[in-house]
Amino acid sequence: MDFTKYFTRKIYTTDAWKMTAKNHVIFWATKILYFTFYIIIPAMIWGWGAWAIGFLVLHVVMGLTLSLVFQLAHVVENTEFESVPLDETKHIETAWAEHQLRTTANFAMDSKVISWFVGGLNYQIEHHLFPRISHVHYPAISKIVQEKCAEFHFPYHNNPTLAKALASHFRVMKYLGQKSAAMQLQAKAA
Repeated sequence: MDFTKYFTRKIYTTDAWKMTAKNHVIFWATKILYFTFYIIIPAMIWGWGAWAIGFLVLHVVMGLTLSLVFQLAHVVENTEFESVPLDETKHIETAWAEHQLRTTANFAMDSKVISWFVGGLNYQIEHHLFPRISHVHYPAISKIVQEKCAEFHFPYHNNPTLAKALASHFRVMKYLGQKSAAMQLQAKAA
């Protein structure tokens, strides 16, 4: 999609910002570096077959890791799902920050190992509220956010361990599966 966005100068249907000469250089330099370090050099060292297997494994592991992080941050018990279709204005009923708090959960906040492996994305609430702040600050910020949530009676969802987050996710998936099956049976009966 990067090349589509670059050449059409659009991000989906929205006109993209004007790129400076520096932006063009950065765009092409990073593409060349990626191609060099992730394709050319490994293929020259280990051969094309081994490279292809490694490249595939890399992307499968990273894809599963990223999807797991997103599932544990949004599809767990107590998080809310927007159940009303958005109108043409695309407005939701709650304020932006409140929406982030209601639809997001943290997990394994006390685990430095998990925080390191997922780049701080286990602090998903803080990531949503402060996306431009480095993840190394999320543990300190989370204490402030928790205090403010308690003060103003907003939810602060957190599963204390990875195992509890996974269990919560699978309970939600089971519930959604049962609900879907029941709806299909109702549709067939009607």
